[in-house]
Amino acid sequence: MGVQAGNPDRAGSAGAGQLLINPWARSGGLANASMASVRGIESSFLNIAGLAFVERTELIFTNNQYLVGTDIQLNSLGFAQKVGESGVLGISVTSMSFGDIAITTEDLPEGGIGNFSPTYSNIGISYAKEFSNSIYGGLTLRVLSESIANVRAQGVCFDAGIRYVTGENDQLRFGISLKNVGPPMRFRGDGLSVTAEIPTTGEQLTVDQRSATYELPSLVHIGFAYDFVLNEDMILTANGQYTSNSFTQDQFGFGAEFGFKERLILRAGYMWEPDITSEIDRTTVLTGPGAGLTLQIPTGANGTIIGLDYSYRTTSPFDGIHAIGVHIDL
Repeated sequence: MGVQAGNPDRAGSAGAGQLLINPWARSGGLANASMASVRGIESSFLNIAGLAFVERTELIFTNNQYLVGTDIQLNSLGFAQKVGESGVLGISVTSMSFGDIAITTEDLPEGGIGNFSPTYSNIGISYAKEFSNSIYGGLTLRVLSESIANVRAQGVCFDAGIRYVTGENDQLRFGISLKNVGPPMRFRGDGLSVTAEIPTTGEQLTVDQRSATYELPSLVHIGFAYDFVLNEDMILTANGQYTSNSFTQDQFGFGAEFGFKERLILRAGYMWEPDITSEIDRTTVLTGPGAGLTLQIPTGANGTIIGLDYSYRTTSPFDGIHAIGVHIDL
């Protein structure tokens, strides 16, 4: 008897696909396989428990050139602040733009009457806490918006995550997170109204249509990370991750991060799912590999550090995903 994981038959039936796009550069360089090691506001995408590791104040901005050649961009801003002895409050904002698209109608299928620009965005409000020396947890409330010229959908969802840290020097970490859990969304707006004329009377009738609801792409991440301390200046972190998707293939991710004096950090990762190497049967534009680096520069006696981040993910078709970010620890 065969056993099949994931839900490939449901692929494409969920909406709010923006929730599956990583807007941050550091975790993108590990092919999104760092849910057990990611820290700070970037953890809002993989495992919000990592937010609890912010020591003071963190500010981050990232620009994604998504699927180069399509003119799609993501801009993300995040802020985290330590509150009390063990809590951290975080806010993240992500906006996705698609450029200008020509307005067309049944009478003017070639356009010429102006443009519109679709906009996807989400705002996350997060709180994470250190419950003990080994257990960290967090929760995110996210508000979603998706719109074109005359149709809009809005919704909310929740993320939750836990991380367990153990070992003599806290070198071993396990994590589990639940993401994108919320009620179905529905599009509404004037674009769903149709006006027609009754031929016999000449009267105008307007019919309002109701769009079908769509589910959010909920998923579960389970992962681990282990630090190999090579010497006092160099640390190699290995990451492993399993992702159970409700509406598409399950995934296995692996990544490694090499840090030198906490100033230069190199990353590489691979996210695997069934048929990902097949040009015909692959169900994702991503082809697996990711890589990136961070350069951290101390800028003051008070411990302020500015980090410059970059990551790249391979895709087919299109010319990959480039992410460039600035990371400030105050």
